[in-house]
Amino acid sequence: MLKLVSLEDQIQHGQIDEPMISDPFALRNLESELGISKTEIGASIRRSIASNLAIKSNDRAKANRRNLTEFVQHGLKYVFPAKPGAPQRGVATGFAAPMLEGKLVSSGADIYVWPHPEGSRRGLSIAPLFKSVPDAALKDARLYELLALIDAIRTGNQREANLAQRSFEERMAYA
Repeated sequence: MLKLVSLEDQIQHGQIDEPMISDPFALRNLESELGISKTEIGASIRRSIASNLAIKSNDRAKANRRNLTEFVQHGLKYVFPAKPGAPQRGVATGFAAPMLEGKLVSSGADIYVWPHPEGSRRGLSIAPLFKSVPDAALKDARLYELLALIDAIRTGNQREANLAQRSFEERMAYA
């Protein structure tokens, strides 16, 4: 759903021309961008529609931003708990992600990374929501930002999680 949000926002801000040669919302394109099979994407969309995290609009799924935001705020950390692991090299996430870095003054706490061979940062490893998240995030800055905020919610103390939640809500709102 976050990739759909990212695409919608990029179209709205003129960063993608919607009448491209190929539809950015097509399962084939989503598969390429996310590193998730078309079958898994289709199943995810069906589950998201059934749970009201998405709606069917003009023959394609569209994220239900309000419900998705509520799920991230109240349920995500229980469904996808983040357990910091050993220090590794990887892609920075949470408030260490490039677009969020410096938004929170921490007391020298370790940063979090998604383990990845091409990562440029070293920190405590946390498992991403899906194994292909680091690659997908490196292809799409808007998606990276949303995923990093989710990890800040999953890993942060109450103050950090609240700040990340407010930032996530702002980005989920239509501009």
